[in-house]
Amino acid sequence: MWKDLRPIGRNPETRGYRRYAWTGADTDCREWFKAQAQSRGLTYEVDRNGNQWAWLGDPAAGDAVVTGSHLDSVPDGGAFDGPLGVVSSFAALDELRARGAQPTRPLAIVNFGDEEGARFGLACVGSRLTAGLLTAEAAHRLRDADGTTLPQAMERAGYDPEAIGPDPERLARIGAFVELHVEQGRALAQTPHPVGVASAIWPHGRWRFDFHGEANHAGTTRIEDRHDPMLTYANTVLAARKKARPAGALATFGKVTVEPNGVNAIASLVRGWLDSRAADEATLAEVVGEIERAATERGQRDGVRVAVTRESFTPVVEFAHDLRDRLAKLLGDVPVLPTGAGHDAGILSGTVPTAMLFVRNPTGVSHSPAESATEDDCLAGVTALTEVLEELACR
Repeated sequence: MWKDLRPIGRNPETRGYRRYAWTGADTDCREWFKAQAQSRGLTYEVDRNGNQWAWLGDPAAGDAVVTGSHLDSVPDGGAFDGPLGVVSSFAALDELRARGAQPTRPLAIVNFGDEEGARFGLACVGSRLTAGLLTAEAAHRLRDADGTTLPQAMERAGYDPEAIGPDPERLARIGAFVELHVEQGRALAQTPHPVGVASAIWPHGRWRFDFHGEANHAGTTRIEDRHDPMLTYANTVLAARKKARPAGALATFGKVTVEPNGVNAIASLVRGWLDSRAADEATLAEVVGEIERAATERGQRDGVRVAVTRESFTPVVEFAHDLRDRLAKLLGDVPVLPTGAGHDAGILSGTVPTAMLFVRNPTGVSHSPAESATEDDCLAGVTALTEVLEELACR
């Protein structure tokens, strides 16, 4: 399975992946998922929000145990973030059958669409729509860098954008959701354990900073006559690091656009996106507020107007303690650790009992072609997920 999936959407120059939502690479990944479901005799379906499901047992019976993750990627991302959870889910189902285990509850594998938000700028679109945390109206306003709207992209891929929206009936049929994911950090690398259990997800969000200046000639405009938004943006990037570090938070400007984007032109507009995360919501709000104040103060000195828009926010997620503790004990008192990364499991946690398993990442690198996990650790993840599914669905 891993070898079949690995070449889809791979950039030959960077060796990273570009599996953006509703593109050709995404379609190929979806066809792969469908083929895996059908080859196992599972009931295959696509829900109103484009999420794919493969069912063992009656999908309408209720109290189902669901596992899975996502198959899309960030720009030039790694091979493991998302796909490891989907591949491991099919492998765990194979192992359950090899053991002769008989599920007493419906069991499903899911591929949530557009988890990374690489194309339209909002993470976890598929699960947010399903959980009612993103309205159809707001989703219809999403656009990619080329101006293509989400409805246009879905239509071109053969899906009906008018059908998207909350799916409470589907969520009501899920008794538990367990997502396996490569660890995005090095906590497990400091232990002898190849697998851990998530305790919580830090609150996090994305903010768009618009720096409005004045376009002018780079070769004729005196320094003191300039209203250069690039200068204000650059100082804001430095301020983000300065404000986040003492708070133990994270603040990253990872995406920027410039207008008119000419080598010999002073920009009229610089737009940068801030990703910030912290252990609690009060700290996060304080750090983002300090970064915004630093940007505004610098903008006043530079003659640049600064506008900040919060594009997404996910509050702290405490995974269901009883389920979390049950799985940690089942797997031999493995480490229980928090994460700063968002996941579909976090989105569903407000409605469905959710848990996460992490597979050790020796370098801690993620969202990069250097992302990795050893084969032995991946197989340990499959074994752990098999134990979890047998515990939850077969006993």
